[in-house]
Amino acid sequence: MTLLRLAVPVAALAVAACGSSDPAAVTAHAPATGTLPTVSSGHRPGPDVLYAEPAVAPQLTNAGAWVAQPILVSGAVAYRNGEFLYQDFLHDDHGAAGTVDRSGPYNIGDFLFAPRAGTFTYPTDPAYAHNAADLVEFRVKPVADATAFRVTLNTLLDPSRVAFTVALGDGAATSWPHGAGVKSPATHFLTVYGAEAELRDAAGNVLAPAATATVDLSRRQFDVRVPRAAWDPGSGIVRMTIGVGLWDAASGAYLAPAAGAATATKPGGAGPLLTAIVNVGPRLDEPFPDVTQPAPPYTIGDAAAGAAAQAHWWRDRQQADALRLGDVSAFAAQVDFAKLAAGTGDESGVPQDGPMNRILASRHEFGQGLDTTKVCFDIPTSFEAGAACIGFFVGQLQPYALYVPPGKPVPDKGWGFTLLPHSLSANYNQYTASANQSQVGDQAQGYLVATPSGRGPDSFYAGMGEVDAFEVWADVARHYPIDSDRVTVTGYSMGGFGTYRLLSRWPDLFAAGFSVVGAMGAAEPMLAGLRNTPLMMWNASADELVNVEDAEAAAEAMAALGYRFIYWLFTSADHLTLATNDEYTPGAEFLAQFSIDRNPPHVSFVMNPAEDVPGVLVADHAYWVSDIVVRDPDAGVGSVEVRSEGFGVGDAPALAVAPGAGTLTGGSHGPMSYASRSLAWGEAPAAPVADVLHVTASNVASLTIDPHRARVTCGAQLDVTSDGPLTVTLAGC
Repeated sequence: MTLLRLAVPVAALAVAACGSSDPAAVTAHAPATGTLPTVSSGHRPGPDVLYAEPAVAPQLTNAGAWVAQPILVSGAVAYRNGEFLYQDFLHDDHGAAGTVDRSGPYNIGDFLFAPRAGTFTYPTDPAYAHNAADLVEFRVKPVADATAFRVTLNTLLDPSRVAFTVALGDGAATSWPHGAGVKSPATHFLTVYGAEAELRDAAGNVLAPAATATVDLSRRQFDVRVPRAAWDPGSGIVRMTIGVGLWDAASGAYLAPAAGAATATKPGGAGPLLTAIVNVGPRLDEPFPDVTQPAPPYTIGDAAAGAAAQAHWWRDRQQADALRLGDVSAFAAQVDFAKLAAGTGDESGVPQDGPMNRILASRHEFGQGLDTTKVCFDIPTSFEAGAACIGFFVGQLQPYALYVPPGKPVPDKGWGFTLLPHSLSANYNQYTASANQSQVGDQAQGYLVATPSGRGPDSFYAGMGEVDAFEVWADVARHYPIDSDRVTVTGYSMGGFGTYRLLSRWPDLFAAGFSVVGAMGAAEPMLAGLRNTPLMMWNASADELVNVEDAEAAAEAMAALGYRFIYWLFTSADHLTLATNDEYTPGAEFLAQFSIDRNPPHVSFVMNPAEDVPGVLVADHAYWVSDIVVRDPDAGVGSVEVRSEGFGVGDAPALAVAPGAGTLTGGSHGPMSYASRSLAWGEAPAAPVADVLHVTASNVASLTIDPHRARVTCGAQLDVTSDGPLTVTLAGC
């Protein structure tokens, strides 16, 4: 095709003036909340969802007597505004450790590397949504003539099918009523099923005046009042344990699971005692995962077996073991009614640093509970949903893992921030308490390290999985100060694929990337966008899942582009060796070297409409080039190169690719050898400052340039090479 090459004043091109019709395009953008990227003019870096106002999830809102804000850190307790709060873990409603029911939604194929400790599976009736007994929050406060309790569930479609019991007081371990199948110290038991509430003493006597319960279906909350005439805690300290399970209205008892597979009316996957309680709390000491398990030789099969053996991925290990034995005495909070009456605040039970699990309210909900039809990657057919991915955690509340560097003061400009997306068939706790997480987080002045859920095990960070990553980032920024110039991304396997994807779609958001046993995947056509984003790549020569040819292709592509990269190929490692070795110091040090230049003199970007989520995630901008429109979406991507002479520098020369070799030490496997290749840049040459923009475009109909950030004027000369008609807009001119 003959190229149209123009070198004429801007007025002679097809140029639109957008300053008056779109003032947002030329106005400096401040983040709605938190410490998010800002620019002096032009398009904000990244997608609009990153800057959206916080979503409101009904489960996190208050009504009536309740006023305290939720903790949003799982496994934590606090006293706020005269209320005692316990925040549970999301999606930990897995019951006792028993017989695995492989028909359930967490079967071995979906979460191969993040199996549950508990084996309970819900009845297949849609009313349970595979999530009906998932405790989100437990609250207590004194009110006039009564003690108020509030219980919030993640999913609540039919209140008549769920129940919970609160064990109150000390004393001997006593069996809970209504066939719950567990025991703990208690003097009284408060049981709520549907809109019915009942208070019993340890001897089984129902006490009067009767307790009452109201159900707020939209908030998925139960508000329970126990008259002080029936039970009076006074100003004492009361031991409390809560357990949630399913209710069988016909028998007036908890619905106990069977040892086999679930049916439409019967849960499956029971433990040896057929324990009916599914989710229990407060659990304040649930153990973290240990990624160095299992034992050698660290093959995929061994790793899956080891993951199942230690099974801390959902923070349900202690719960599963206690429910298997039918004794939940280890789980309790000492609720101080004197503190509640005085309105004393106490945040000592809320983790402030180190690894933790947090909860966010998404702007997107596709139902309640789990929807197994929304899986994004079908292994037998190698089908990826891509931008259509929703993921089977369809609800509004989403969990994520966060690491806050302990022992470091908050930097003057805020923490650095690293997205650490998880692997295929893993979950958001893949890196929790790992060296991977802490080595990245403890570099330099410190980085907050966040691992999104991705709404399931298999999104490849496309569609709603990509949205989730940005909602996590925004949520972290609402709670912690972030230096938005020190933002990086790294991940393992599918997280490595996600690293390529996020860098190529949103290059002006990240200072650098570090992919471990990943490959370009769907990002391959967009790799040219990494001009200003250095990349480190670790791959394994015996990788069973990411072919070594694919790994080599990424290094060759970066070399062909003349972009900065470091590539290590480990010569005696398979796909999971680096994960169980858990040593990432060189990669963490690489990431910490860089900060973001949001106004580089040369911008490269590739737009791929097939990867966008219309109206939600549209990657049509980078740095000071925006509003890129692909001329023919059916023909694939549209690519843009714009270089400004207004900076007075030329392109830094790409140096020769340098081969090398080395040994990684410090991990659980001992020294690991690798062969390496790398490409660095020399010094950018000085050049005369000129009011000129060089534009090269392929399959692009139009684009906008911010002249202020490109350091040119409205009278800039445009030197254009295009394979078809192209409209160039200088914003505000």
